[in-house]
Amino acid sequence: MKVLQINCVYNSGSTGKIVYDIHSNLLNDNCESIVCYGNGPKVYETNVYKTNSNFLCKINAISSRLTGVMYGGCFFSTKKLISIIKKEKPDIVHVHCINGHMVNIYKLIEFLKNSGIKTVLTLHAEFMHTANCGYALDCDKWKNGCGKCPRLKKETSSFIFDGTHKSWVKMKKAFDGFENLTVVAVSSWLMERAKQSPILADKNHTVVLNGLDTGVFKHYDASELRDKHNLTDEKIIFHASPNFNNDINSIKGGYYILKLAEMLKDENVKIIVAGSYDASIKAPENVILLGRVSNQEELAKYYSMADLTVLTSKKETFSMVVAESLSCGTPVVGFLAGGPEQIAIKDYSDFVAQGDIEALYNAVQKTLSKNYNKEEIARKAENIYSKKSMVDGYKKIYKIIGKQYE
Repeated sequence: MKVLQINCVYNSGSTGKIVYDIHSNLLNDNCESIVCYGNGPKVYETNVYKTNSNFLCKINAISSRLTGVMYGGCFFSTKKLISIIKKEKPDIVHVHCINGHMVNIYKLIEFLKNSGIKTVLTLHAEFMHTANCGYALDCDKWKNGCGKCPRLKKETSSFIFDGTHKSWVKMKKAFDGFENLTVVAVSSWLMERAKQSPILADKNHTVVLNGLDTGVFKHYDASELRDKHNLTDEKIIFHASPNFNNDINSIKGGYYILKLAEMLKDENVKIIVAGSYDASIKAPENVILLGRVSNQEELAKYYSMADLTVLTSKKETFSMVVAESLSCGTPVVGFLAGGPEQIAIKDYSDFVAQGDIEALYNAVQKTLSKNYNKEEIARKAENIYSKKSMVDGYKKIYKIIGKQYE
């Protein structure tokens, strides 16, 4: 069996690592595996193709902002990608996140539909069933055609035109009649959302949870980190975000971490934040801003050191933070955000109403008062969030829709 995966990046970021893990496992099983990706540095590996240049990515981005249609254009990269698919003749094409101005999504989906190639589409975000935004939040316009987008600049970066209805029509037309398609969501919450969209409602749907490297994300003795930060008997709260800021409208909710810090200022608690941050932020004395932590083992040790991880996102389709924290043996408290509360282990997590800082504070206090067996949490999490479990889930789908593995 030959599987060809398509993603915006390869072996970087959450989706890029997922693609790499599937690719590596298939090769270890003596299966033929191909990867096509559009953005980032060129990778010199056999059967891995970069289909878009960084220059064309910028041109495609500018074009989309002029037209108001995010997922069109990309003439040359789309032509190159389709030519690779024709040349490789895969049994299955597995589509992941193909945003980032790497391909004309409408033309690619039309090609896969008309070619009859068995296709798996993994929803890591919402843009394939909303046809526009990655996170629809509380807006339901995607259920009946979009248009007059209330968050136009934020979601599309359009200079002038609102092309959200046009995008929706083009996406629906591309998927209409696509019979050889299996739609995979990374959480049950996301699957139910996709089923409500006229674009994907009539497709076959299933769930495969994202996986991570539990050889890295496991429980560590992190006493050296306590020494590094001159910590003694303080309770530690950990928060991880790609971009930490104090904007109340930010989807990752850093504003609430700072509010929580103020509420805890007279208690023996430190909040440690991993992630790039705005230098203008004036963090309280009980907050330690680490900046970006790129070393995954170091990140896992911070999770391990913490007594609790707090998640303040407005919406998440899955939440690698939840999976990583639990895999390191650390319980989670957060706002209800869609995917996280569904994929978390119930005995070691607590989620409260979105934006309710008092409820979040109370949940934090309740969790910090408990004594958890961190190694037990990590063992249970390994069975749920390991990359082996994820890859096995996809291989099962491949077997159902394609030829049997030899």
